[in-house]
Amino acid sequence: MLIYSLMLGKLALGLLCLILQINLLGKGNLAPNSATDQVQNYVLGGIIGGMIYNNAISILDFLLVLIAWTMLVLILKYLKSNSIAVKAFVDGSPTVLIERGKLMAEECMRHGLLAHDITLKLRMAGVYFVKDVKRAVLEPNGQLTVIQYGEQNARYPLILDGQIDDDALELIDKDRVWLKGELRTAGYELKDVYIGEYKDGTLIVHPYENV
Repeated sequence: MLIYSLMLGKLALGLLCLILQINLLGKGNLAPNSATDQVQNYVLGGIIGGMIYNNAISILDFLLVLIAWTMLVLILKYLKSNSIAVKAFVDGSPTVLIERGKLMAEECMRHGLLAHDITLKLRMAGVYFVKDVKRAVLEPNGQLTVIQYGEQNARYPLILDGQIDDDALELIDKDRVWLKGELRTAGYELKDVYIGEYKDGTLIVHPYENV
């Protein structure tokens, strides 16, 4: 009976840890956008599953491991949200596979994508010819974002978390001078911007709530 009580206690702690991580980290782990989000789910499941059936591990030891893992995940999330370099190192960066109708075959092969994979992803985006693609980007989560010639709006935000996306600026033939001028006109500084979008020739700013 004691064994089952110990197992039940560990299971309850594991469930509580899962709930706390979801509340602390947001709902991103429920629909992972990067490899690290997915790995966090796997590791937490492995910790809970591996320790529940090991009677040599006490509830206190189990609790300490859960706390340590949660702290590591929180630290990593903080570092990623405050450093582009850390985020790029951990999650990887978007990779351009097609640039102005030219297919980057070496990049495709480096990411393990066969010609069949590329054409399938293009067809899913409603594109049937590589030459019709202005830019195709492989996202860190494996999805392909396709921008065709003639599209008036950038598919990518110009600003994310107070950081400028120079590639998105290049797509709309703008530069940082133009962007900073638009921000000044709107009465914002770069650090105040949560998301900055470009639509119909206009910069649309979504600031942080406390601004």
